Amino acid sequence: MSDADTTPLLSTPLTDLHRELGARLVPFAGYEMPVQFPAGIIAEHTHTREKAGLFDVSHMGQAWLVGPDHATVSAALETMVPSAIAGLKPGRQRYTVLLNADGGIVDDLMVTRPLGEENDGRLFLVVNASRKDVDYAMIEAGLPEGVRLEKVEDRALVALQGPLAAEVMAAHAPAAADLAFMSAAEMEFDGIGVHVSRSGYTGEDGYEISVPAGAAEPLARALLADERVAPVGLGARDSLRLEAGLCLYGHDLDETTSPVEGGITFVLQKRRKEAGDFPGAARILKELADGPSRRRVGFRLEGRAPAREGAEVRATSGEIIGVLTSGGFAPTLGAPIAMGYVAAGHDAPGTRVKLVVRGRELDASVVEMPFVPQRYYRKPSA
Repeated sequence: MSDADTTPLLSTPLTDLHRELGARLVPFAGYEMPVQFPAGIIAEHTHTREKAGLFDVSHMGQAWLVGPDHATVSAALETMVPSAIAGLKPGRQRYTVLLNADGGIVDDLMVTRPLGEENDGRLFLVVNASRKDVDYAMIEAGLPEGVRLEKVEDRALVALQGPLAAEVMAAHAPAAADLAFMSAAEMEFDGIGVHVSRSGYTGEDGYEISVPAGAAEPLARALLADERVAPVGLGARDSLRLEAGLCLYGHDLDETTSPVEGGITFVLQKRRKEAGDFPGAARILKELADGPSRRRVGFRLEGRAPAREGAEVRATSGEIIGVLTSGGFAPTLGAPIAMGYVAAGHDAPGTRVKLVVRGRELDASVVEMPFVPQRYYRKPSA
């Protein structure tokens, strides 16, 4: 057996609660995580779309980037990402990507500039569980003197997602109702000090709550005591993000994929594109100008049979033009969907293709994403 086979799985501060609730636990990114609860994946998915689902995402990496002031710490991070971090306003959050020298994506992550003068030289990072060690090593190796990475090991992270999430949160943390989408603040949840951002991974309104590990279970129990909230596992988390057209690192994005190929060019703000001062800029700027050789697209399948990661994508002529990176059943649509990469010239919505599943060709069409409209919170105009 390899070392990986014998390494004990890590637990989150909510593992005992998951067991109490009857979760089916599976290995994921080195952790023992709930894939589903007794209600089942489809019920959990639907509950999140209609009410509010509670997710344990404590396996994600939380860290602070710390320096003497915002200008210094943001300049340090900008040497590794293509986004404009210097202009990030206090209390705002940004999705970005770590890039390698070839413009490939090492990981996608969230960066928050916290409120308060005392936090002027601090950025809060949330990275993918499977990439924590890679990310931290890369970031630390690229930091200048005077800037350091502080890993957060004593906090849990939970996500409350769904159209009723704001109403539920307001009963425990009234300040959460005032947050705009992609903003964050420190606040109290039933007297517990928490860091809350209005963001998530389902396409719905919702929050991600960073909480001291010892207070995670009381917080989760308080939310689950509300009949509008149900526990949700990794299975529904995946189907929800797929319907929302959101990428999963290691599947839809990897170190060979550029932001242009991946269809996430919104991580490139104007100042950074004009300066071209980020890793892999030559490749990325060329792809922006001339188009990439392949693009991430969505697929709607005919019939009920799903196609999953690794399935070949063929043109109707029989030519292999790409590969699926994610796929499955979309409960909201009652139909199978998928996403993957196809060669340039085959990416227009409406293009008919064949997806090869165990030697059988399934009819499908390229479609625009998201498959289900995203319903992120937009603050009403004054």
